[in-house]
Parts: sequence; C-alpha cells; structure tokens
Amino acid sequence: MNVKISLLFCTILLTVMSCKDSEKSEHTTDNEHHWSYSGETSPEHWVEIEKNSDCDGKLQSPINIIHRSVDSVKTNHDLKIQYTPSTLISEVKNNGHSIQFDFEPGDSINYKNETFYLKQIHFHEPSEHKINGVIYPIEMHLVHVSKSGKITVLGILGEEGEESQLFEFFESFLPLKEGAFKDIHQKIDLSSLFLEEKKYYSYGGSLTTPPCSESVNWVVFKDPIVLSVEEVLKLKSNMPINNYRNEQPLNGRVVKFNY
Repeated sequence: MNVKISLLFCTILLTVMSCKDSEKSEHTTDNEHHWSYSGETSPEHWVEIEKNSDCDGKLQSPINIIHRSVDSVKTNHDLKIQYTPSTLISEVKNNGHSIQFDFEPGDSINYKNETFYLKQIHFHEPSEHKINGVIYPIEMHLVHVSKSGKITVLGILGEEGEESQLFEFFESFLPLKEGAFKDIHQKIDLSSLFLEEKKYYSYGGSLTTPPCSESVNWVVFKDPIVLSVEEVLKLKSNMPINNYRNEQPLNGRVVKFNY
C-alpha cells in the first residue's frame, strides 16, 4: 500500500512540475518574441528578439528619400489604382502597435502587371519614411497582397492643416483599447485620395515591423495628404508613442521617382 501511495504521490508531483515548466516555457517564449517601440524591445533590439527575421537584412525599410539622388522616370502606368466607393471595412483593431483597419475582398491595385488586393490600413506617428530628411506628423500604410503572397505597400504621408473627411471616418471608431476590436462592415471610398493623379517614389524594401520580411514593393507618394491637428492627436492617443522604425541604410538601392 505504501508503495502505491508513494507512486501516486510521485506521479502527481511530476505532473505539477511539468505544468509549471510548461507555463514557464510559454511565458518565456512570449517575452522573447514581444517587440515594441521602446526600451529593451525597441527597433534597435528587433534582430535579437526575432531570431529568424529579416530585420538585419540589407533591403530594409523605411528609408530617407533624397530627391536629388533618385532616378526620375516617366510613369509607364506601372501603378494602377482600382479603388471603388463600395469596398467594405470588416473591422478595426488596436493590436498594441498601431490602429489597423482590415478590409473585406474588393479594392485592389495593379503594380507592374500584377494584381495586389487591399488587406489592411494602419498608421505610424510620426512618419517612418522621410523625404529630404523631413519627418511628417503621420504616415498611413495601405498593405496589398497578391494571390502569390507578394506584398506592395502604399505609403501616404500626412501633414497638419484642415480636417479630412476620410480621417474623420476612421476616427469615428475610436477610442479603442489595446487588444480590442470593433466590427464595422461599412463602405469606404478610398478613391477620394486621388492617388492615381499623384507622383510617387518606388523602391524595393521590407515590412517595417517584425519579421521585417524583404521583397516588399514600396510606393511612397511625394505629396502629403492634409488632416487636422486634432485628427493627428486622436490617432496618436490610440497608439504607442513614437510607433515608428528608425531610418534604414539604402545599401546601394535605387529609388525611382515616377512623375
């Protein structure tokens, strides 16, 4: 009987220890892979945190675009915006790094004869890309993915001025606490951005957040859109302070100016 009791006790003890080890391991993994914009998990440490990422690659984003150094080319209709007034936003969420609006299938762009579908829009404050060293109050990223998994991101810089109806629409779903989301299922007309009429820079880069995947097509529009100071501040209050990645080396890449 004593032997049976001893065996039962050992089994229970081993089970409890195993659970604790599992919990500890799970907690450690979360800490190891949690990146942020400040402190020990800031962009300077992403390479250490994301072991299998491209964050130490040679084709990283964002960059400082120096206009006098770009390769100016006549637009050959490489970029075709196919936004419609009837595309639906499915939800908005605060993922702890930015405010992100996810889209239902609908809007797309055609870039270099390949179709990319709009998946989501998110924001950085202040801007990640610079033009001639100028940092803008905000940058909006429109992330598009092709059927083959390739990524094209449209970067739109924002400067302070008059109110923007588009940003008023975005901000009508705020505030939103970290980790929270709201179902939307409402139409949005992104054609009001008139992107097809704007000049833009293009280059090959990466995602600006871990895992910093490379082979991303970047299109950064030269002229910023205008939104009010209040709109900038409202977005800012719903995101981490300074949720931007620092400027990355160009490493011999050629930036094109499409006009």
